[in-house]
Amino acid sequence: MMKLTQADFQERRDRLAEEMGPHSIAIIATSPVAMRNRDADYKFRADSSFFYLTGFAEPEAVAIIETFESIDEGYTYSLFCRERDREMEIWHGYRAGVDGAVEDYDADEAYAIDLLDEEIIEKLLNKQKLFYRMGQQVDFDARVAKWIAEANGESRKGSSAPAQVIQLDRILDEMRLHKSTQEIELMQIASTISAQAHTRAMQAVKPGMMEYALEAELNYIFGQNGCVPSYNSIVGGGANGCILHYVENDKVLKDGDLVLIDAACEYQLYASDITRTFPVNGKFSPEQKALYEVVLKAQLAAIDAVRIGNSYKEPHRIAVRILVQGLLDLGLMQGDIEQIIESESFHQFYMHGTGHWLGMDVHDVGSYKQDGDWRTYEEGMAVTVEPGLYIAPDDETVDAKWRGIGIRIEDDVVVTKNGPRVLTAAVVKTVEEIEALMAVQ
Repeated sequence: MMKLTQADFQERRDRLAEEMGPHSIAIIATSPVAMRNRDADYKFRADSSFFYLTGFAEPEAVAIIETFESIDEGYTYSLFCRERDREMEIWHGYRAGVDGAVEDYDADEAYAIDLLDEEIIEKLLNKQKLFYRMGQQVDFDARVAKWIAEANGESRKGSSAPAQVIQLDRILDEMRLHKSTQEIELMQIASTISAQAHTRAMQAVKPGMMEYALEAELNYIFGQNGCVPSYNSIVGGGANGCILHYVENDKVLKDGDLVLIDAACEYQLYASDITRTFPVNGKFSPEQKALYEVVLKAQLAAIDAVRIGNSYKEPHRIAVRILVQGLLDLGLMQGDIEQIIESESFHQFYMHGTGHWLGMDVHDVGSYKQDGDWRTYEEGMAVTVEPGLYIAPDDETVDAKWRGIGIRIEDDVVVTKNGPRVLTAAVVKTVEEIEALMAVQ
């Protein structure tokens, strides 16, 4: 099983410390435990940026990075975490404890989380800059503000609090946007597992099946490989495929309808994101095939545009032009293609963007613009490419034979010096490949 090593996490902390500069401190907390209902919690999942720096997956933890007078002197990495507690471990599982934080997670110093309020003031004193992820957790924001006020109160003793508070996400998001070789391989594993799940779904579906039963086929593959869904799975049969974030998944899959599945897993906290659309009975109708071919043509051209130096928006621009031309050719739209694109009247059938950053979060961090302009693709960036067409079931501006057809095709693509690398290529997507696969029982 591939996993990142402590050397990987240390290298990230090294880069962060260098970006911070001397006389600085960074404070980063993991996610709080989320309640599902009454006294039942959701399964804990560490905050992505916290884990990115620490590899520490337990709740109730805070990491501190302090740089010295000269950046050449290095930095100190402290981890505040839960102490070992035999009784609590009987109920909730083993903990690393402060000793484990040092021995297993390479912290220079470790403290019980209960000591955070007491120890943090000394660490803040005489630092020039505080790097903090403002706006992530309201309650924790209030604690940080209180610490700064207390540190300012030490001025009468000749000490001082940081004069600058800088948004830490500005640095971390940019670091996370550019994936290392190891990160890409983790995403490849997640993508391959997700592709296997979609393949299973294509072979398992049949008329009369419930959407949630088809979702269970996906979850089986995820679970068998030690993964969990990256996001709430969408399994939309028929007109439900026209609802972009449909997650009820509680309707019957009908003969003659398409089913749109937008579902994928995360592996070692790295996400994948796949959408496939295919016929419940294994055979596309003429109208379904015609629309599908338009979407596939747009997607393939958009993927090819995910290249170093191209604008982030280039795949969307290309996809929109192909989709609009296809709608014109099929008679679903009329008019001049340039006017349709400029007015964005195509939003009647295609109302979302063509992709988003992908990484530890399925909608991953990283700015899409720099200095007001769309940024250009650089090696190591990962993005989804997901054009679609959605003909609403009640859209009386088009012939009835088109209504209720929703199609989206989505793959995960990494920018490389050799062109786009499609991580999710292991699941078929041409009409011929889909029908051939579904014919195999």
